[in-house]
Amino acid sequence: MTRAARAGTHSPPGAALPLVPALHQSTVHAYPDLASLHRVLDDEERGQVYYRFGHYNGQVLEEAVACLEGAAAAVSAASGMAALTGTVLALVEAGGHIVADRNTYGGTHSLLAVDLPRLGITTTFVDAADLDDVERALTPRTGLLLVEALTNPMMRVPDLPALAALAAAAGAKLVVDSTFTTPALIRPLDHGADLVWHSIPKYLGGHSAAMGGIVAGDDGLVARIRQSVVHLGATLGPFDAWMALLGLKTLPLRMRAHTLGATAVARFLATQPAVTRVHHPTRPDHPHAAVAARLYPDGTGGMLSFELARGRPAVDELIRRLGPAIPLSPSLADVATTLVHPATTTHRSLRQDDLDALGITEGLVRLSVGIEEPVDLVAELGAALADA
Repeated sequence: MTRAARAGTHSPPGAALPLVPALHQSTVHAYPDLASLHRVLDDEERGQVYYRFGHYNGQVLEEAVACLEGAAAAVSAASGMAALTGTVLALVEAGGHIVADRNTYGGTHSLLAVDLPRLGITTTFVDAADLDDVERALTPRTGLLLVEALTNPMMRVPDLPALAALAAAAGAKLVVDSTFTTPALIRPLDHGADLVWHSIPKYLGGHSAAMGGIVAGDDGLVARIRQSVVHLGATLGPFDAWMALLGLKTLPLRMRAHTLGATAVARFLATQPAVTRVHHPTRPDHPHAAVAARLYPDGTGGMLSFELARGRPAVDELIRRLGPAIPLSPSLADVATTLVHPATTTHRSLRQDDLDALGITEGLVRLSVGIEEPVDLVAELGAALADA
């Protein structure tokens, strides 16, 4: 028993180092003496103690994302929503106030509208693309202004520099969900944001495998959020951090392909009789096309949505015709193209009047364009829409 318990614990790596960061799948670390342990606990020396406080693979991922975002630091969490929850609870106290885009992701909306009020934190929902609406909502109690770089699923484009100025004037922190865009297309901190966060399973990981969320910003804010994540027990696991880092290496290449594909598909869909409207920032009829051109010179990524004239029956028919080549999948940003019906998936927690206000109809389809050849996607969509 003793031999089995102690065998294989340590093996010196030798002179060669692995090209890929090693996976350290361990919940705890051992120290030679108390002094060494205390130096790490007191932040005098780099190291790990217990997984909930952080670990090697999480540190490597955090440093990589911070580097890409131009941030001083980053902190990872078990999911995108865990990252946002940790951020809010770290920076807003009971009695505090948040201003958030009404077009935000359904899970974010539920946290703000359902869960936080029970903790004494209220939220005013605004149209983040309407600067007057935002300015009216900001108060001396407002701690955070929460927006998405590109909104889900209508692809609205908030003016981040203008919002940063409004938040700073009100003494609030601007927090940007950049899941749709990534630092390959925009770095919100360069435009005045205080924090930027991502859902890792989307474009950062890129392969619908790694779970998690991450927040980047200055050292002080990130340290407070890290403490909140630790207290919540929402630390990202080592294997997910390791997988996310593998995906991160190809991020710029993937985002370029996603962008080219989505632009071509949006252009094609706008010509189809079965489609009444295409929501993509490159389209000349998009209400924020000028803002998108200014903030996103390299394009806006792989996301778009479009509306079918015959509503829900047409959506059901389209899903049947496209599967399994372009499957129904309630997420986004895989290397393969997928679609989803927002009214009954990503935003199903919203009331009908909220859906109506956001313009999310029964005929709306959100398309996550992968890295396939655009000509192939156009052919598949064209065939599926032919009789729709």
